[in-house]
Amino acid sequence: MNHAELQRMTEERTRDAEVLLAGGRGAFAYYVAGYAVECALKACLLKRMVLTGWVFDENAKRVDECRTHDFSTLIKIAGMQAELNQMEAASTPEGVEFRANWKVVKEWAVTSRYDEKSEAEARKLVAAITDEPNGVMIWIRNYW
Repeated sequence: MNHAELQRMTEERTRDAEVLLAGGRGAFAYYVAGYAVECALKACLLKRMVLTGWVFDENAKRVDECRTHDFSTLIKIAGMQAELNQMEAASTPEGVEFRANWKVVKEWAVTSRYDEKSEAEARKLVAAITDEPNGVMIWIRNYW
């Protein structure tokens, strides 16, 4: 899967989560919303690979780490940790709102597909991802 495909899939999965929520399918909407974030972070990771060529250096063994579903690991590998730390430390109203949204999003795990998430939990996750202007997806798009 290439960079453009991951970006497209991110947008599609975000819309899918919204449609699933509207149709009363909260548990699956929750999973799909998190999957959208994973796709977005992997698009950021691919961009970094292309821009820096790090995939070919002595740290190339880190390529296997890219197969993760863990958002914190993907942010680290994509070179976005300092930016995330800065956003989390911001005391502005925007920073406070982003921090609250990130707290919700980082709780997602690929294993959530086996969980019975409530519609309220799904709505909270989708909102944390898509919130304008401080949703997590808005922030991620700055780096993809």
